[in-house]
Amino acid sequence: MEVVKLDLNCIKNTYKKRPCDSHKGTHGHALLIAGSTDKMGATIIASRACLRSGVGLLTVVFYPENKSVLFNSIPEAMYANSCVISDSSPYQAIGIGPGIGVDEVSLQYIYELYENKLPVIFDADALNLIAKYKIDWKKFNFRFVLTPHLKEFDRLFGEHDSESERRTTAIQKAKDLNCVIVLKGHKTFITDGIHTFENTTGNSGLAKGGSGDALTGMITSFLAQGYTTLESAILGVYLHGLAADITLQTQSEESMLITDVIENIGLAFKSLNSEIQ
Repeated sequence: MEVVKLDLNCIKNTYKKRPCDSHKGTHGHALLIAGSTDKMGATIIASRACLRSGVGLLTVVFYPENKSVLFNSIPEAMYANSCVISDSSPYQAIGIGPGIGVDEVSLQYIYELYENKLPVIFDADALNLIAKYKIDWKKFNFRFVLTPHLKEFDRLFGEHDSESERRTTAIQKAKDLNCVIVLKGHKTFITDGIHTFENTTGNSGLAKGGSGDALTGMITSFLAQGYTTLESAILGVYLHGLAADITLQTQSEESMLITDVIENIGLAFKSLNSEIQ
């Protein structure tokens, strides 16, 4: 199967410029399930990246005792408790996993998604929950994206000896599960089982905690804005890496923080827009 280089030409054919007469309702309402009492950083990182990627509205589900942390850090986001998942009608997409923990309390989030029809991105602890509790993929009657790093990938699909083996498995599993898999790494690999892409942006400054949380927020944002699961993965991965490359203008790969990268998502969009005018 041909692996397409995910570059500017690919993105030009996917990205839709923001209409000048749009309003917040035009750009979707995302629901993000992230964070726990000791991992609110994941919530903040994913939420900021989601909002910086253009979503119209964002509601975040997390532990209620940490509401003040969210409001002080991201006043643009809204808070909701877990029962909101049972009525997903106000939303267009769901992102779940960053920092939620791997226990029976967070497992309930997965169970509550069984009746959901919205597209979902599973990341981090959501992937670990699926692996640990052997969740039946057939329960997922909705479109979804998986974004594992190599260890999470192996927990889901068994041990592999090489990146090449993981890519082969990713293609087959994406086809079998009718989903999109984003295998994160030096050259992040994206597949829906039919089309495959290898990213060309990004650098080793992203090899730090929080980078995956930001990517989750970005892909969730694009899903809520109406892009397909594959388009959302492509845009999220490319722009995430491009923002990291732009960050090297003011930081080194050693000093770069994911919060620096998030602040440069806007410059990544500006760069993209300047190329397609």
